[in-house]
Amino acid sequence: MALIDRDGAPGASIRRVAAELNVNPASLYNHVPNRAAMIEDVRALVSARIVSAPLRELTWEDGLREWARSYRLAFAQHPLVVPILMTTPASSSVLLAEYEDFAIAAQSVGWSSSEVLPLLTAFESFILGSVLDLAGPAVMFDPAGQEASFPNFARAYASLSEEDPQDPVATRAFEMGLSMLVANARPRSAT
Repeated sequence: MALIDRDGAPGASIRRVAAELNVNPASLYNHVPNRAAMIEDVRALVSARIVSAPLRELTWEDGLREWARSYRLAFAQHPLVVPILMTTPASSSVLLAEYEDFAIAAQSVGWSSSEVLPLLTAFESFILGSVLDLAGPAVMFDPAGQEASFPNFARAYASLSEEDPQDPVATRAFEMGLSMLVANARPRSAT
């Protein structure tokens, strides 16, 4: 995990892990059968920090909010792992148990089995995108010198000076987007 946190995808190789541990790469195969299994172990470590109990214990909307926030927080601690996890299918029992909680909660409010994965993917895409947003520069855009051409955007940008300089947009954007997703998280037939 430390190698990935420091180096991103290059840190997730059998050779790099072996070098970090001062062992022969072949020695690692006594512990993991291949790189994909090692990546799945990383997924399990990060996913263990996601709290899916709110999906079982709270209303659908409140459960989604708490689950999404914990999901974001778990991955925000290791943002460079996100692109790596997109390269291997998820089979970690830790994560699948959380997906099971999501599926049960979604079906309890009327989502069909065929709609659960697209719904889950919509939430995950948003959450993991927010994690990547947190990992980048605090502000990705700057209209300096172009205020006359883009006055409305320049005013919006100028308003960031009133915000937390470490996180002027990402968390507010996450909460705003989460509210929009949750507001539409019931199937049309159930509304």
